Amino acid sequence: MRPEFIEQLESADLPVKTKQQLRSFIENRDITKEQFATILERVIKEYLSTRIEACEAVGIIAAQSIGEPGTQMTMRTFHYAGVAEINVTLGLPRLIEIMDARKEPSTPTMTIYLQEEYADDRDRAREVSWQIEAAPLHEFGDIVIDMENMQIVVQLNPQVCDKRKIAIADIVEIAPRKIRDRRHYRDFDHEMDEKGSTMLFMPKDRESYQNLFQLAEHVRNVIVQGIDDIERVVVRKESGEYILYTEGSNLKDVFEVEGVDTTRTRTNNISECAQVLGIEAARNAIIHEALSTLNEQGILVDVRHIMLVADMMCMEGEVKQIGRHGIAGEKESVLSRAAFEVTVNHLLDAAVANEVDELSGVTENVIVGQPIQLGTGDVKLIAKPLN
Repeated sequence: MRPEFIEQLESADLPVKTKQQLRSFIENRDITKEQFATILERVIKEYLSTRIEACEAVGIIAAQSIGEPGTQMTMRTFHYAGVAEINVTLGLPRLIEIMDARKEPSTPTMTIYLQEEYADDRDRAREVSWQIEAAPLHEFGDIVIDMENMQIVVQLNPQVCDKRKIAIADIVEIAPRKIRDRRHYRDFDHEMDEKGSTMLFMPKDRESYQNLFQLAEHVRNVIVQGIDDIERVVVRKESGEYILYTEGSNLKDVFEVEGVDTTRTRTNNISECAQVLGIEAARNAIIHEALSTLNEQGILVDVRHIMLVADMMCMEGEVKQIGRHGIAGEKESVLSRAAFEVTVNHLLDAAVANEVDELSGVTENVIVGQPIQLGTGDVKLIAKPLN
């Protein structure tokens, strides 16, 4: 790249990232001085056209840009990236979930990408899915209730255990511990048969059939392989690699599974993103989820409107909802809070606390009939006296 081009580029009124992109674009191209001047002029013109005017009401425009197409959204639920077996909430209910910053989405799901050596091999991808999908004990053998001896007999199937790459010794160790720790049931004893593939569970109260059947239910459904929160995993091949789609979400435990590409794996549970990866990741998740929800219905919204909403939701270091329990309910202005919801409560609380409204925002100025302090309303004209 010619030195005079570098000098011109550095002196141009452009962001650093744009300069870097422009530099890499013309690095290996043989262009004349006039061509470079034309390219630079067009880039600057394009950049200036994307900037907002001073005093622009960006919040109102963002609200209109998301709210208006939101009225055209449907309530569709049963579709996810072509996976018929997994239900995912989409459309308007999903957009409301995102803006309300729900702690738990109605249909939590994950898209798990695999590392290179696993992504091309279906068998290895299936092995990773077995490490993730919750598998109850009844999938590994036969469970019989022996009412005569008041015990539950679990006959493990070695072939199934070998296929699912789990040792019988691991099942023997995991099952009783998880019944006590995760299912919170402790009124039983257990022992292992010498043959090595039979387990016996006995209720402590040998007189009660109810206890026996209750214990049988716990034994049948205790998770001995995989992650408890992930009910199902579907393996699909897309763009030349195997990807896992899950029903249920547990980002922290999935990241610990060998073969998972942690840089690309994502969940639709935004609060989980914030807890595991931090507030910046949660902000990116809000932007991605809102955009993909809108795009899935063929609605195009400029990403900058959604970025503004995501910034507002995350600016205090935690994910806050848009509504009265979050941003709208924490505004400085009394009238603005009262205009949103539960009017009387806000006015009473403000009167008791002797609050003063500075009338600096949009809502409160509209209420009292003054020009808002944005756009032309932000400009004060001072006339010079003629003396």
